[in-house]
Amino acid sequence: MSALPLQGKTALITGSTQGLGLASAKQFAAAGCRIIDNGFRGGEYVGADLRNPAQIEAMVKAAGPIDILVNNAVVRHTAPIERFAPENWDESISVNLSAAFHTIRLALPAMRSRGWGRIINVSSIYGQRGAANRVGYVTTKTALIGLTRTVALEVVGTGVTCNAVCPGTTETPVHEATIEALMKNEGLSHAEAERKFLAGKQPTGRIIAANDVAQLIVFLCGPASGDINGSVFPIDAGWSAG
Repeated sequence: MSALPLQGKTALITGSTQGLGLASAKQFAAAGCRIIDNGFRGGEYVGADLRNPAQIEAMVKAAGPIDILVNNAVVRHTAPIERFAPENWDESISVNLSAAFHTIRLALPAMRSRGWGRIINVSSIYGQRGAANRVGYVTTKTALIGLTRTVALEVVGTGVTCNAVCPGTTETPVHEATIEALMKNEGLSHAEAERKFLAGKQPTGRIIAANDVAQLIVFLCGPASGDINGSVFPIDAGWSAG
C-alpha cells in the first residue's frame, strides 16, 4: 500500500479550524490529500458562512472537483425547548444539517462522473440517543444519519460511498474549557475533572482523542473502504452500548 493512500485527492472539510475538523484536515494531508479548510479564522481557511446556501455553492465551485467531503461543521445551543430561541433553532438546522445537504448535492455530480467519491457526515452519540436541553443538536445529528442512509442508497454502484461517524465526547476547546473550570473551582486533577464531566455518559471517564476519530474518518475514505456504504460508526468508548 502506498505511504500516501489518498495522493492527489481533494478533500473539503467543513468546520476545520479546531477540534475534530482540524485533526481530520491534518490526517488527510498526511495521507496525501489537497485540503480545502472551512472556517472563520481567515488566512488559508475558506470563510464560507454555512448558514448561507449561496456562500456554500461558491465555496464548492471554487474548490474544483471534490473527491472527499467531510461535513463536520456544528453549532451548539442549550436550553429547554420552551426557552430555546427560534434563531438558535434556525441556525442549528442551517449549519448542522442543511449545509451538509447543500455540500453533498453540489459535490456529488462530479464524484459520480469520475466514478469515485467519499462522503462522511459527522453525527454524534446524540444522533443515536436523546438528551435534555439540546433539542437543536440532537435533532440535527439524528437527521444527519437519515441523510447518510438516503444518499448511500442513491450512490450504490457509482464508486461513491456515504457514511457517518458518531463520536462521543471528543477533545475540543469547548470541552477542555469545561474541564479546566472544574479543576479550578473544585480543586480536581485533570483526570478527576474528566471523570466528573463524563459521569453517567462515557464509560471510560476519558475524553476521546480527536486524532482517533480523524483516523477512522480517513480509513473510511481509503483503499479498503469501497464496500462500506450507509454505515454509522460509533466511536464513544462504549457509551452507546449501555
